[in-house]
Amino acid sequence: MHSSYMQEAIEEAHKALLIDEVPIGAVVVYNGKIIGRGYNQRETLGDPTAHAEMIAIRQAAQSLGSWRLTGAALYVTLEPCPMCAGAIVNARISTLVYGANDPKAGAVSSLMNIVQDQRLNHTVAEVIAGIREAECAQLLRGFFKQLRRK
Repeated sequence: MHSSYMQEAIEEAHKALLIDEVPIGAVVVYNGKIIGRGYNQRETLGDPTAHAEMIAIRQAAQSLGSWRLTGAALYVTLEPCPMCAGAIVNARISTLVYGANDPKAGAVSSLMNIVQDQRLNHTVAEVIAGIREAECAQLLRGFFKQLRRK
């Protein structure tokens, strides 16, 4: 189950790759249905908040007609940054599943753990890391290797 939803997130990441964006993709799942999709569009939109997770969360909230995404799961190819981790907490997402760790900006396990910080008014109940990790990491490595060649 986790692998198939992560595949959907990977497909979103490929959409970012096609437009020369950092290949990160995300999907929000609620009651077994994908209700939000997103991929990085920071350069395209000129928007520092246009991360895959933010776009998927916005779409999911619109789909449900509520900012509260309790019971939803977010699948993302890379460990969320502090901004996205905060949005995940604020959206009341119950489960976070991610592929590759982000040692430079990860705010779930690498640098800090915002999504399960007990000092906050809400925490993510379940975090699952490493789903299709090698594939997710390779997408990013390939992108940055290509970028360095340019």
